[in-house]
Formats: sequence, structure tokens, C-alpha cells
Amino acid sequence: MQDEQLEIVEFLRSRPPFELLPEALLHKLATSVDVRYCKAGTRISEFGDEAQWWFIVRSGAVEVYRRNGTLYNRLTEGGYFGEFGLLRNKRVRFPAVALEDSLLYMVPEPVFAEVFENDERFADFVEIEDRTRLRHVVSRNEDANQLMSATIATLVGRDAVVLDVSATARDAAQRMTEDGVSSVLVMDEAAAPGDLAHVAGIVTDRDLRNRLISPGLPYATPVTDIMTGDLVTVNHNQLVFEAMMLMLRHNVHHLPVMRHRRPIGVVALSDIIQYESRNSLFVVGSIFRQPDVDGLVGLVPDVQACFSRMVTEDANSRMIGSAMAAIGRSFKQRLLELAEERLGPPPVPYCFLALGSMARQEQLIVTDQDNALILDDRFEPAAHDAYFSELAAFVCDGLARCGYAYCSGGIMATNPRWRQPLAAWKRIFADWIDRPTPESLLNANIFFDLDGVWGETAWIDGLRRMIAQKARASPRFLACMARNALLRTPPLGFFKDFVVEADGRHSRAINLKRRGTAPLADLVRVHGFAVGSPSVNSFERLRDIIDAAILPLGRGQDLIDALEFISIVRIRNQAASLASGEEPDNSVEPDKLSEFERKSLRDAFLILSNAQKFMKYRYQPGRAN
Repeated sequence: MQDEQLEIVEFLRSRPPFELLPEALLHKLATSVDVRYCKAGTRISEFGDEAQWWFIVRSGAVEVYRRNGTLYNRLTEGGYFGEFGLLRNKRVRFPAVALEDSLLYMVPEPVFAEVFENDERFADFVEIEDRTRLRHVVSRNEDANQLMSATIATLVGRDAVVLDVSATARDAAQRMTEDGVSSVLVMDEAAAPGDLAHVAGIVTDRDLRNRLISPGLPYATPVTDIMTGDLVTVNHNQLVFEAMMLMLRHNVHHLPVMRHRRPIGVVALSDIIQYESRNSLFVVGSIFRQPDVDGLVGLVPDVQACFSRMVTEDANSRMIGSAMAAIGRSFKQRLLELAEERLGPPPVPYCFLALGSMARQEQLIVTDQDNALILDDRFEPAAHDAYFSELAAFVCDGLARCGYAYCSGGIMATNPRWRQPLAAWKRIFADWIDRPTPESLLNANIFFDLDGVWGETAWIDGLRRMIAQKARASPRFLACMARNALLRTPPLGFFKDFVVEADGRHSRAINLKRRGTAPLADLVRVHGFAVGSPSVNSFERLRDIIDAAILPLGRGQDLIDALEFISIVRIRNQAASLASGEEPDNSVEPDKLSEFERKSLRDAFLILSNAQKFMKYRYQPGRAN
């Protein structure tokens, strides 16, 4: 071994996590190292670049940033970075810049992967151990998942189209036509390299109309005579929101996007409008402008694009669930408006209910419809039910056409059983709590997560209070609900390996809803009832549960992290299916996940398993009769 490599071994041997490595792996690491010197201000890695190296700071200082440009970490001698991209999707997730003149050791990805796979202690240290590791993973996503954190570079679809300052107006028009663009950058190659003056100006289709055609100038007019100089530009890592504000402030429709003071593309106002059209608020607004069901059906691609956009921008599961639930509610509300326009005003007041995941604001792109009707106590079946039957059919059929599948269990307002007066619903809910049966417990899991979306929504507050008070005061009901919640267990085997489906279309896969998020929601619901939580969303219920201090210290936060991570893996899997043109579902094959994701998913399932053991101890479901 050469002297330089021996020096690297000695440097690493005295620092964690390298001190954990056996000599063979330590020497393997050291002999693979490439050394790089970076002057202060040097960009070491950019977001989205191919992740090829694991970096160790030998001397100097490095700053690591989130994708939105905020500081994530500052590293000095012995610090390391780059592992997240290597373990996830081989793309840089956190760009890095040399704060000072720095010397870096660079470990190639294959060697890092080999050491990571062959030394469990090293892997655990790099990832952060056990549930603390999952907390670290989830908190990193929380820090970097603001929907407005998308950078303008994500909107650059092609390289900038450029012309030299010697070109004519005709040249500009021809080039814009040939390339199918609405602007061209005018470059002054005589300017000093890296000088912003290198980009002399921009010519847009508006400039051609206003400065060439309207005044009647000859086509041979120099392009510099009609271009816009004194450019307003945006840096590639600035936010889309910031770019939009620049356009509004300076009344421009085109922004050159710069990277290292060189143009990498041009973003037009139309690009931002198209981008914003995939925003959930835009989709909701579009829903209420549709004149009929066919118009609503036409928005399904926009809903899918909105979902995919939020996933791409690292939105967390609660943000995505809330946005998709808001979109689902809006579909229901517009369908009810259309139904009343067709059928006339209702004969008695009513409230249309959302149940299950939509009520919890945990809805995803793969979902069915669970709904019901509460009718005024003056309801008379013979006189009024024909109206509400037709209204329910119109809404449920419309939802099915908009991508919300019919409920296979018949939990829909089209079922006469689930169209009841308010007084009847109170009796039904009280009976389910006082005299629980296997069927009523299954119904309680769905109906006790309820929200009013149309009509007399104030009725819902009273029903929620009644459910919370009666459930908290009934140990037997809680025990029965706990027993029911234990029927679905996480997919972990005896040695904590994943247990996959044995047959069927999803052989070798795990249903993340049935074996993950659903049992977590069931467990949280039981604890929520036990503490009298008025909340419906699982994350809000967990906050109420933590405040009530009924769980061992730290276990409430563990459940939040587990629910978030399982949900986001499920969400990303659905988004990946949409991107590849496949039908999205709730199943994921562990073998197709990275080792990092498998470890974190195993941590989350282990938290669920331990939480179910605690629930069994706390509520004694075996004593329920």
C-alpha cells in the first residue's frame, strides 16, 4: 500500500463510522479513494445529478443544501455526505458547495455499496439506527417537502435557442419558426467569458410584432435594434414562485434561466401557467367551472398530474392526502350541485357524508367511494325517498366516471340502508357502541371517520361529539375495536423479513394499504376514541394521543414517522405506475426497493408490530365478549 493510502487509512481509522470497519473493508475503502481539491465557492454536486461518489471531508468546510436552497448541514474535517442519493435513486438529493478551500476523499458508488452491504454496524451508523433512523429519514423529508420548493430548472424543457449579435430580424424569426419557440437569446461572443453581458438580449414574438412589423422596418434590420436588452433573468435554483413574481414585477413573459452565469434555457409565462394548472387549487377551481359530468370526467388527467407533481416535489403524505381529499370533496360538491339543478330543490334538508380516507383527509389516487346520506327527521320514505335515491345514483355514478370506484361493500348513498334520518343515525351509532358485533365493528371503522361535504354539515359536529363521548366511556367497545384492529398485521416474518403475497396478480408484493396504513389507522382510531379525541385525521389523532400521555414515551412520534414513511412509499409507488402508463395500486415489491427503503420500511413495520402488542396489553381485547 502506498504512503498516501496509508495516510488515508490512518485518517479514517480514528473517526466514526470508519472505526467500526474491519481492516479488510477499511483498506478496501481507502484504496478506492479519489482525492479532489475544491476552492471556496466550488459547486461539488448539483440536485438531480447522477450520484457517483460518497464524499468525506479531509480538510476545509462544505455546506450541504436542500433542494429549495436552504442550508441543510455544514461539514468539517471527518464529515461525510452524498449517501442519501446513493441509497435512494442514484440521484443527488442534497447539493453541496465548498465553503472553504477543501480537500475531499471520494469513494466510488460500487465500493460504498459493497461496504454498506457487508457491515451492518457501518450501515446502521450511516443511516441512523432503528427508530431514530426512521425519525431522521422522515424529518429530512419534512424539511424539504414544501410544495413551493420546486426550482425553475424543472420547467426548462430544452436548451436555450441562441443567435449571434450579428444576426438580422429575419434570422431571428426563421430560427424561432424552425425551433418552434417564442423567443431567442442574442449572444455576444466577444464579451468576457462568464460575463452576464455575454447574453446581450432577448427577442420574443411580441418584439417582432411591436418593433419590426408594426413600424414597417425591413427584415434585414439588425436583431440588436429590436431585442430587449437589460435582461431580467432567473437563476436555475430559484423557486418557480420567485420566477412568477419576477415576471409580474417586471411585466415580462420570458425569463432566461442562468446557471453559472450562462443560459441553460428560457421559461415562458405559458410554462408557468401550465405548471400551475397542475396545482390542486387550480384543479379544484376547474371542477366548479364544469357544466356537466362529461366536463368533470375530462379533469381526471389533471387530477393525476396534480398527484404526480406533489410526489415529484417531495410533498409529505399529509399534504398529498389533504389535497386529494379536497379534490374528491369538490367532485362530490359539484355533482350534488348538478344533481339539484336536474332534480330541483330537495324535499327536506340533507347532508351528504364522506367516509373513511376522504373524511380523514388521507385519500390517494387509488381509492373507492364511501359515502352516505343524513336526512332531516321530517323525512318520509314514501314521499321523499325517490328524490334522494335518484340524487345518490347521479352522484355515485358520476364519481365512478371520475375515477372513484364503486365501494365493493356497498357503503354508498345508493344503498337505502345508508340513507337515514338524523335521529336514526344517532340510534345506529349508539347501538354499534353499546352492542358491538363483528359487522358493526367493521362499519364503525368506516362510518366513525365521517365528514359532511354538502348540505346541513353542522349536523356532523353533534354526531362526532356523541361518538367520542360514548366510545370513551365504553371499555368493552374499545376492547372489541382493539381486537378488530389486530386482525391486520404488518408483513414481517419471524426473523423480521418481509412476508409477501403467495399468489395472485401481486405475488411477491406487499399491499401497503391492507398491511400498513390501514392497520395503523385502525390502531390510531382506537387510541383516539380512548382519549376522547375529536379529530378525524390520523396525524391529528396522534397529536391528541401524545398529549394524553397514554403511550410509552416517544412511541407516539414513532407512530407518526411509521405512518408517514409507509404512506409515502405507497404514494411514490402509485406515482411511478402513473408515470409508466400502468394502473396504480397499493402493492409494492420489496425486491424493487433500494436497501435504504427496505430498511426504513422494515423499521416502520416493526414500530406498527410493537404498537399492536401495546394495544393488546392496554385494551385486553381477549376479554371482549
